[in-house]
Amino acid sequence: MGRKARSRWRWRIALGIVLAAIPVSALGWWQAVHWAPPRTSFPVQGALVGASDGAVDFRALAATGASFAYLEASRGEGGRDPAFTRNLAAGKGSPLKIGALHAYDPCVPAERQAANFVVTVPRDPALLPPVVALARTPASCHDPVSEAALESELTTFLNQIERHAGAPAILAIAPAFQDETGIAARIDRPLWLQRDWLQPDYAGRPWTLWTANAALRSDAAPGPLRWVVAQP
Repeated sequence: MGRKARSRWRWRIALGIVLAAIPVSALGWWQAVHWAPPRTSFPVQGALVGASDGAVDFRALAATGASFAYLEASRGEGGRDPAFTRNLAAGKGSPLKIGALHAYDPCVPAERQAANFVVTVPRDPALLPPVVALARTPASCHDPVSEAALESELTTFLNQIERHAGAPAILAIAPAFQDETGIAARIDRPLWLQRDWLQPDYAGRPWTLWTANAALRSDAAPGPLRWVVAQP
């Protein structure tokens, strides 16, 4: 067999391997974007929804097996999710239980953020306990915030929004925030942790809510949803 013939055979073999791998890769992708923890282990499941998710059909979300939806509501001292009012009305008109989330900014005084949350989220005993998302780290502030100041300000914020909501808040702590601050060990509130497909353990104590798939495909939304399960 000549050199050219051997080269053609090598190319054909390589192409065959690539083509054979495509169905396997496609299957793996499909499974990843449709994966959720088994309901036999985690019967209560839901989603985190915001403007970036587009027009979500909350009734369709309930039909897929969701029990609840948390809505991005406010952030920092003046930010509001532009879809919150629409999502709140649609969510309350569905079979789902609905809650609101505030994205906390450690660089901004707590009282200003609490005022933003109180103005944005109505006082409604039917709402789930409020969630405080902790993602932006204190070290990213123009004037870095000390651990003591962070704990003091965050406690002030929690006390104010909990009086408004009538329920203890849940801390949704991002891994980087926990790594920098160790806040889960210093403030005693239920935890919402995140890790795709595997249960998270980075907070050093059990979680109450878990973002198990940050990009789950569903007929209820035009794009992927952040899929969340509750501790049984």
